[in-house]
Amino acid sequence: MKWSLHNPIGFTPLPVTIITSVVYAGLFVTLLVIHLVVPSAPQNATPVKGINISEAWRDLQVLTNGFHPYNSHRNDFVRDWLLRRIETILRENKASNATTSLNDYGVVGHERRSSIQYSERAVIFNDMTSNVTFESGKLSVYFEGTNIMVYVRGKEDDAGPWWTSQSKPDGPGGVLVNAHYDSVSTGYGATDDGTGVVTILQLIKFFTTPGNQPNKGVVALLNNGEEDFLNGANAFCAHPIARSQFLRTFLNLEGAGAGGRATLFRSTDTEVTKFYKGSKHPFGTVVSGDGFKGGFIRSQTDYIIFNGILGLRGLDVAFMEPRSRYHTDQDDTRRTSIDSLWHMLSAALSTMQGLTSDTSSTFEGGDPAKGKVSNGSGSDAVWFDLFGLAFAVFELHTLFALSVTLLVVGPITLIVISAILFKVDKLYLFSSSKHHHHAEGDDAVGLQGWRGFFRYPIIFAAASAGVVGLAFLLNKINPFIVASSPYSVWSMMLSAWLFIAWFLSRASDFVRPTAFHRAYSLLWMFAGGWIVLVLVTVSEERFHIAAGYFMVFYFAALFLTTVIALLELFGLSRKSRYAEEYENNLNGQEEFRSPRSGSISSARLLAPGREEQTQEMDAEDNEQEDEPVETTSLLRGRVASTFANYTSRSHVGKPPEAEEVLGEQKKGRVYGYEQPWSWSLPAWAWLLQFLLLAPVAVVFVGQIGLLFISATYQTLSDGSSPFTIYIVMSIVSILLLAPLGPYLHRYTFHVPTFLLCVFAGTLIYNLIAFPFSANNRHKLYFIQRVDLDTGINRASLSGIGRPFLDEVIHTLPSAAAQIPSCVGSERYPGLTECSWDGIPPRVVAATHPEVPPLYGYADWLTYSITRIGYEAHIHVKGTNTRNCKIQFNRPISDMRVDGAGDDGPFKRVGEDGSKEIRLWSRTWEKPWNVHVRWESNGENDAGGLDGRIICLWNDENKRTTVPALEEIRRFAPVWVAISKLSDGLVEGSKSFLI
Repeated sequence: MKWSLHNPIGFTPLPVTIITSVVYAGLFVTLLVIHLVVPSAPQNATPVKGINISEAWRDLQVLTNGFHPYNSHRNDFVRDWLLRRIETILRENKASNATTSLNDYGVVGHERRSSIQYSERAVIFNDMTSNVTFESGKLSVYFEGTNIMVYVRGKEDDAGPWWTSQSKPDGPGGVLVNAHYDSVSTGYGATDDGTGVVTILQLIKFFTTPGNQPNKGVVALLNNGEEDFLNGANAFCAHPIARSQFLRTFLNLEGAGAGGRATLFRSTDTEVTKFYKGSKHPFGTVVSGDGFKGGFIRSQTDYIIFNGILGLRGLDVAFMEPRSRYHTDQDDTRRTSIDSLWHMLSAALSTMQGLTSDTSSTFEGGDPAKGKVSNGSGSDAVWFDLFGLAFAVFELHTLFALSVTLLVVGPITLIVISAILFKVDKLYLFSSSKHHHHAEGDDAVGLQGWRGFFRYPIIFAAASAGVVGLAFLLNKINPFIVASSPYSVWSMMLSAWLFIAWFLSRASDFVRPTAFHRAYSLLWMFAGGWIVLVLVTVSEERFHIAAGYFMVFYFAALFLTTVIALLELFGLSRKSRYAEEYENNLNGQEEFRSPRSGSISSARLLAPGREEQTQEMDAEDNEQEDEPVETTSLLRGRVASTFANYTSRSHVGKPPEAEEVLGEQKKGRVYGYEQPWSWSLPAWAWLLQFLLLAPVAVVFVGQIGLLFISATYQTLSDGSSPFTIYIVMSIVSILLLAPLGPYLHRYTFHVPTFLLCVFAGTLIYNLIAFPFSANNRHKLYFIQRVDLDTGINRASLSGIGRPFLDEVIHTLPSAAAQIPSCVGSERYPGLTECSWDGIPPRVVAATHPEVPPLYGYADWLTYSITRIGYEAHIHVKGTNTRNCKIQFNRPISDMRVDGAGDDGPFKRVGEDGSKEIRLWSRTWEKPWNVHVRWESNGENDAGGLDGRIICLWNDENKRTTVPALEEIRRFAPVWVAISKLSDGLVEGSKSFLI
């Protein structure tokens, strides 16, 4: 390997193995660190004037000290605390003109009323009047809002209470920032959405701090009821601020995980996304936005209300992992961090500063749809972060133009370069021989330029098939292992692809060595990339999908490396000159006869081993060479290296014309048994190609792969298909390692052998390991249904597969002697729901502690019905709840609730009618008066209407309230997490017939 030491960047095994391994390892480690490690919060608690990180953290601890869903008494406490906290902030910043007592907010004894605390700099809206009725499919919702809003006046806003005017306010408009302060009934809501709430508190503090007044006004919305059908955001649409058309843009803060970095989930357009660019640690890619757009991400946020209903333009920033803690009791401050809090807070602050500082006409004008804001139209955006330090954002049509340019310019450039090479007689590619004319006639001098042409697609297909086969194998044997061990699956797939590709590359190089392995590999990659880019370009133009942006950069790198591969050929001598030298050096000698004409490999197979060759060469160097005769072998001395200054190899058995053609000055420059004319190819070109291609592939594909898997690998509990995840992982693995394909035939055995061991170990682990753990729990969904007519109550758990459910249920003392009844889940397709006779819940206080709950079932829910023709008036009242629903066995055509306000942009019932009405009240035990109408089905229709009236209970802060759930928490295995299946933990129902 002495030449490797003299030329550390030569295209020989040692430099290739070391350099490529170090580059890949460095890129992988960098991506993983950026993805997994949250940037540290500043040591200074007040890094920015008006921001206090320690204060925000203390607020988060108070906020998450209990479950606080909308239908819980803890929710009232949180709301009252938020009002007091906001007033304290405004008073400290001298933004409040009057000291407002608790009664001014109307919170004493929960007999609350709406109020407005007005000052010149800030206004608090305690909204206790906005009601909304809306439909979604065959579901109708009536909801009474309890939102909190703070308006911080901008320098260019209208003076006075402009929201009371019927006309549109003047000025550049305002910016909405939103988070929801309710949690689910099974989670403390530290990141969903407590971090968003305390971030907004800090933004209120920042913008009301003297010297920080924004140019454009800020509306900080803390909505209540997001977890139950985005009710809070829908209620905001009925508020005068929302209807005033004052707002233009928005920033929504959300949580779909339980910590880590806050990612930019999606955005409406390029112009608004540019304001996120100022974040110190930006994080996200447009792939997630296209995932929402295409329906691959099924959960939704308030973003769709602000954009879809109000027509605002804005951003969705959210936590996304770990998903196994989402909506569980592990979404708490113990398992999040002040670093995660700062990551969201700093991103929100810089984004809001940008949005409020912009007073251009970017977000004005246009002809809005009915009920939507007139704020112009934006362009589709492409955006992604670079190592969490920089952020790229540009318009989709720019990407489309670049894609089309590459599709056209790429092939034309290669054709032009090839034509020039052909013109100067240096196109050795695709050349099997060169005809040479001399005095004695014409001869064909062998070039073997076609050798290795079909090699790379075969190697690529075989290695890729192996990885895809592993996806099928895991999906068959242990489909859920990815839920706890995604990086073990990554390691298995990556090591498998690289080892298979290396083995086939080295084997083919041994049998038929060629100097064009790298060039042909790049040409095949270019051709495949061109086809993929065509599909990406079509999706950009027709479907406005920007998620394929990585392929544009990938192909651009492929194009440049392929151009370099062709430009290398200019370093070769003309084919005619090579043929002439060949003939001149063989003049007067007998034609060499090899066992297989035109093949170097046949001679190689008859050659001695490398150690024997080296010993013979050393002996020959110390001996005086005899005078050559006709029978003396012409292959004497050392010849090596396809490219200049490469490692020497023995050439015993090599055809004599190679030695004769090369001459004394060209010895040591042909690598191994490759074509002799390759001696003059440049030594450094491979490194330039690799450094152009590999980092682009790893950075762009690796980032998308990590984000995709982080967002999906623990969604199996939601019914997602594990096979889809494995297929995506295999595709990402292939794209990541494909740039190594042109260089693997130069690899030493050390790295592939190590990876073979990694593959064997991870394969065994992935096939036999239990798929869940205490840190990566399997999420099961709980609900308890009580038939108040019969007294039958059934507790149930929904999850993936009977074996896991049976194991959990059999650990419960109350269910040990029972055989659970299991059916497919209606709420989550793909899951199984198993139920058993549960411990009676105590959601309604009994007359005496020792009286069994079932004796009081009749009082949990009361109703009465009055019918007139095909209309009915239904009176519903639940005890200790503010959430009930009415389910019908046939669709109703219209509905109305007494006390409902103006429907605004909403419809009460969908085109196909409604089969369920959900009722939410801001006061406890309030009766609902619901009017419904249905249509006749024909002459034989009796005209009746039947169904069930159901009330829901969500408050589990007292662990004795739902003992069946508490039993599961106490006795279930440590690898189990419990979340809520529906709006309520307990549902009590009675049947009705009209």
